[in-house]
Amino acid sequence: MSDDGNNKRIRQIAIYGKGGIGKSTTTQNLTAGLASAGKNIMVVGCDPKADSTRLLLGKLAQRTVLDTIREEGGDVELESIMRTGFGGIRCVESGGPEPGVGCAGRGIITSIGLLEQLGAYTPELDYVFYDVLGDVVCGGFAMPIREGKAKEIYIVASGEMMALYAANNIAKGIAKFARKGGVRLGGIICNSRNVDREFELLRAFSAELGTRLLYFVPRDNIVQRAEINRKTVIEYAPGEPQAEEYRKLARAIDENQMFTIPKPMGQDRLEEILLEFGLMDAIKDDYRI
Repeated sequence: MSDDGNNKRIRQIAIYGKGGIGKSTTTQNLTAGLASAGKNIMVVGCDPKADSTRLLLGKLAQRTVLDTIREEGGDVELESIMRTGFGGIRCVESGGPEPGVGCAGRGIITSIGLLEQLGAYTPELDYVFYDVLGDVVCGGFAMPIREGKAKEIYIVASGEMMALYAANNIAKGIAKFARKGGVRLGGIICNSRNVDREFELLRAFSAELGTRLLYFVPRDNIVQRAEINRKTVIEYAPGEPQAEEYRKLARAIDENQMFTIPKPMGQDRLEEILLEFGLMDAIKDDYRI
């Protein structure tokens, strides 16, 4: 969170979650919901795949900050790295190094530093969202929370075992940085996979972490259809029930006032919860020969 001269707070939020959980899709849809409610937003993609803004822009990918620097040198203008997407959302993609060369996390460090230098964090912004690669909470990928840029963290998870393992590991990273600064966990967002007892499992998991299940996003094929058309659900099918789900998620984040230092579980306790909800048994059944 930051303040301008008029003491307006810019809420800076980092979204983490296991790779493939639908983190970027969820982030783009909820920011579309916030934009539809009149909020001014910037989304900073922190994944070398540069796919954090494509639904907002209606295209595969925009040119990244690192690509622009490589092509234009150090003299980069803000207009070269920022595009305007759905609802006036400002879109930036950090990008990554050439394959096999350097640390991808450094793209985040470079991008945020350049955005600050070029004055991208303007007073009229209500939100800045950092869509961060997978479940990596170390090195450059921890930069949004390590350097105090993002004070609010949300974890996207599901009722699948690996998603919960990843969420617990992310909570460990948040707890570590919370001891040094003001970063806090705002809650868990479930991007449903329609597994058995998923809502109850995520609610119990969240409570064990000392947070809450902020929102349960139901599964709906309209999300995939919107993605094929390179749009958020709110733009592609604003009257569909799923669009309203994302609007409700946006309101839940906008109104959230519960921020905690998480209490991550040990391996034994995590597996106890999974066993309690039958997840470990289901996994054994899947692999039984």
